[in-house]
Amino acid sequence: MAGCRELMGRIACAFALASLGLGGDPAPTMSVSTMSSTSSVPSRVCLARVQGTIGPATASYLNRAIQEAAGQGAQCLVIELDTPGGLLDSTKEITQAFLRSPVPTVVFVSPPGAWAGSAGCFITMAADLAAMAPSTSIGAAHPVGIGPGSEKQDEAMKQKLENFSTSYIEAIAAKRQRNTEWAKASVRDSAAITAEKALELHVIDVVAKDLPDLLTQIDGREFNGRKLATAGASSVPIPMSAREQVFQIIAHPQVMLILMLVVMYGVIGELTSPGAILPGVAGVIALVLLLYLGSVLPMNLAGLALVAVAIALFIIDVFAPTHGILTAGGVVAFFLGVFMLFDRSEPYLRLSLVWVVPATVVTALFFIFIVGAGIRAQRQPAQSGAGAWVGRVVTALEPIDRGQGRVFLEGEYWNAVSDAPVEAGQAAEILAVEGLTLKVKPVVHSKEVPS
Repeated sequence: MAGCRELMGRIACAFALASLGLGGDPAPTMSVSTMSSTSSVPSRVCLARVQGTIGPATASYLNRAIQEAAGQGAQCLVIELDTPGGLLDSTKEITQAFLRSPVPTVVFVSPPGAWAGSAGCFITMAADLAAMAPSTSIGAAHPVGIGPGSEKQDEAMKQKLENFSTSYIEAIAAKRQRNTEWAKASVRDSAAITAEKALELHVIDVVAKDLPDLLTQIDGREFNGRKLATAGASSVPIPMSAREQVFQIIAHPQVMLILMLVVMYGVIGELTSPGAILPGVAGVIALVLLLYLGSVLPMNLAGLALVAVAIALFIIDVFAPTHGILTAGGVVAFFLGVFMLFDRSEPYLRLSLVWVVPATVVTALFFIFIVGAGIRAQRQPAQSGAGAWVGRVVTALEPIDRGQGRVFLEGEYWNAVSDAPVEAGQAAEILAVEGLTLKVKPVVHSKEVPS
């Protein structure tokens, strides 16, 4: 670059001298080859990284990455992939974006130990060029239903979904001229293989130890009549936006469980302690996120029903104490409900006992001590103020007979009314406090009670 700047400086000086008539020699000329070499720009590739489950946030991110790579004139877009799987709808969106991409797409299953499982297998097969690092694997692309109740699909619906997925991945593999038989086996039989075996079976195109090695190996390959110049190219990362990162992070069963607990604790805490505000706000925000995840992650309706039954049992036991029988039933129902909440046949949907047991214990303690104490406190009579005077016995200072008399209470004289006659000096029980007047009734068999 320094040589280019020096050469351009000399050319500018020569033209300036010639224009002023101060140079006797003609201005130097440049050959076409020299001009092209000095105006060339170092090639670049754009880099996107996908880790974790495939969902709407991933699809949005990769769509945006493709457009940015095309806008920057990149040689290709490299997607470093490590995923256990994801949603079929999001996978379809990504593969469609790859097939219509204006810039070549390269999926690189990396780093060593990474996995392109389930949805990741579809995405890898859909790329213009598929690459894997050593000690990585690909496969197990059997489809998983989406949405509540998907685990209860009848055999006909499951067969339809499997047939669709099989034909879909076969079409993708045929489009990219890859091994269609293995692609179908990855769906029907959940077949999975290593990087080396994938290269041997022509499932992928390259095995590379790292990104520079990958760029060196794919240099000179042609895609849609365009030859790649990636050897020594600079990589330009395209990171996830803040919004995409948030939705990518929360699209996990563990996060969904936490949000469900926040909704329960927040809303019920607000109902049992009105005016706290913070629990209610947190519960509503968590509820919105929970509804979003409910449309993204496949859930079990039976699990949700058991969680609802558990909450009902906890609350009923507070109002109608049953010596802990209903609470024990609620603990069992909540444990089973959370355990069954997601399809455990998929690794990325498994909710381990490390999460289920603490959630059950904390929820049981929350309802027993916090919710129970709050409801019992609301049901207790007032302990201070005018409401606490109801039921107290005072002495009438003058007769009260459907008119208005006076009593002495808390060091003050109060007006009092009664439906039944009350004699002077007779004890009277306070029935209600109406403004500055006490409504009383006579106490039978009692003549005088000190105030």
